[in-house]
Amino acid sequence: MADLVQYINEAALLRYLDREVPGLGTVRGIERITSGSSNEIFELSTDAGPVILRRPPRQRLSASAHDVAREYRVLSALQGTPVPHPQAFHLCADESVIGTPFLLMSKVDGFHLKAPYPEHALRPGAMRAMMFDFIEVIAHLSLVDWEASGLTGFGRPAGYLDRQVDRWLGQLAHYQTRELPKLADVADWLRAQQPESGPPGIIHGDYQFLNVLFADDLPPRVAGVLDWEQSTIGDPLVDLGWVLGLWTQAGEESPLNAFYGNASQQPGAPTRAELAERYAAVSGRPVADRLYYEVLALFKLGCIAEGSYYRHIKGISDTALHADFEWIVPKLIATAYSITEGERD
Repeated sequence: MADLVQYINEAALLRYLDREVPGLGTVRGIERITSGSSNEIFELSTDAGPVILRRPPRQRLSASAHDVAREYRVLSALQGTPVPHPQAFHLCADESVIGTPFLLMSKVDGFHLKAPYPEHALRPGAMRAMMFDFIEVIAHLSLVDWEASGLTGFGRPAGYLDRQVDRWLGQLAHYQTRELPKLADVADWLRAQQPESGPPGIIHGDYQFLNVLFADDLPPRVAGVLDWEQSTIGDPLVDLGWVLGLWTQAGEESPLNAFYGNASQQPGAPTRAELAERYAAVSGRPVADRLYYEVLALFKLGCIAEGSYYRHIKGISDTALHADFEWIVPKLIATAYSITEGERD
């Protein structure tokens, strides 16, 4: 096995798995496949097939940001729903095993919607169909009966929007090292334009192409939604805003391609308005205030991503994307401000 000493105690992990998860059989290999922007991800080759291990990063920005126990709980609650997701089958809360808690889940086969695209994704109508399915997934998620699914107490839905601006500004204050132009203006606009929330539902919290795998075969569809560590109960339109805030249409500059690449500008790709209409049709939720949710998404993402940039400049993170946050974060805030000024529909 590759030298993983800086990430996990390999020997301790193998002893633990042999004792607590004997159904895996022999673990023949452990590969660190990505650190993402937050939780570390490893693939275990076992007698039972490939297994994914997720654990928090070595340096955590907050106790809640990388909580694999919450991820385990929401994935378990999604069993039997129309929302495609990996099966989480074991949670280890004992930090003495590898230095952090971790969870084990099934591996989802599929591809991220970033160029180069597989051949079947380039067939006429395929890209458009995948993107509509992409938006329908969070529409279905908003309809899941979260209380019946065992998620009572998983979040604080009452006053969810009331807390957002101060929460993310408060988190940003822990690691901000530079000025972010227009951030205060965007925060003021969000406070002034806050709408009334509809019925609460499950929020994924980071719904973007990097966290979604599309099927390797036809018909075009989402194979699985990953990275549920930021999920909670609140206003589900936050997920819609997350998608639309980052969505650039044909002819628009795409400074945020670290998240979507140019997929949203491919021939046949839906517009923001079309995606919002499809979400409304499937979820039954009104989307008249969607611009508020787009601004909130860009504001929140800017605050969070600045933390990853901080980890980069301090030498804590070795993820290439975190270095790019030097310019991406100001672009996020600038885009949010442009929406408040009526410069983007």
